[in-house]
Amino acid sequence: MFEPATGDVACKDSQIQLTVEFTGGLEVLFADQRRVHISVPSKDEEGNVANIAFLVRYLCQNVMKDRRKDLFVLDDTVRPGILVLINDADWELEGEERYELQEGDNVLFVSTLHGG
Repeated sequence: MFEPATGDVACKDSQIQLTVEFTGGLEVLFADQRRVHISVPSKDEEGNVANIAFLVRYLCQNVMKDRRKDLFVLDDTVRPGILVLINDADWELEGEERYELQEGDNVLFVSTLHGG
């Protein structure tokens, strides 16, 4: 099921449905969910088209259950050591945080950080 944005009363057309996946240990931060289907606003807080930077903030505020946000973000961006794939392509090829979210996108976050 897709989760509507908390407190959002906008019409369905102003939402984007996405699949977001977490692997490499990141799922622990998201209540052990490896895959979530969410519906996010099509515009960010400033009225700009929703992008990956907005998605990361949205995930931290609305989906992440763990308080250790610093294991996922650092300086308001995805932490170094976390790979981001957008529809199976490295986000570096897609514009990184500036990539504008599209209906049906699949965004995968993979942690390459391992204890030892």
